[in-house]
Amino acid sequence: DDNENFIVVNKESGIAVQGGTKSKKNLIDIFSKSKIFENSKPYSVHRLDKDTSGVFIIAKNRETAQLLTSLFRLRKVYKTYLAICNGALILNNEGLLKDELIRFENKKKIVEKAETKYEILDKNNNATFIELHPITGRKHQLRKQLFNLGNSIIGDKKYNSSNNSKINNKNLMLHSYEIKFKINEKKYTFRATPPDYFRNMLKTK
Repeated sequence: DDNENFIVVNKESGIAVQGGTKSKKNLIDIFSKSKIFENSKPYSVHRLDKDTSGVFIIAKNRETAQLLTSLFRLRKVYKTYLAICNGALILNNEGLLKDELIRFENKKKIVEKAETKYEILDKNNNATFIELHPITGRKHQLRKQLFNLGNSIIGDKKYNSSNNSKINNKNLMLHSYEIKFKINEKKYTFRATPPDYFRNMLKTK
């Protein structure tokens, strides 16, 4: 989708959003060379892990970038993710995941509160199909929270609680499905169809 101030793309898994130390190909670089941005430059306004697919917003000018960044920071952007995780999640069908996630910055331990609403859409003994609505925006939040439950997202090489090698295929089964927000009382909703490998796994699990 495209308008004057931002574009919305369905990001493929495996492409980094911005250039980092290891990423050779990244979305912002790709778009900076495209026709859409010949009179402007692309601004990244939120994060999406390299291996996560789905809805991603790129601002076309600094003002919109600042506005969207602040909407994300003020939790005025409502995000829905779909994930397939290892094993049958032993939780109520819907509820709230509350965690204290630990990360280290220059050897300093940082504890961050993380909250995610969830709804279990389907499950069997091998896997659980779950809808996730992050309230906080911690780095790798959804991946860490499911890992903490002992049901890591299938294909997650970093946070992996499964020893079933058959299930740990190469794609991360985490998809940014929907983003909703309001600008000047106008409501925007964007959805991205999950990739084929995600839909295929739903059929086979």
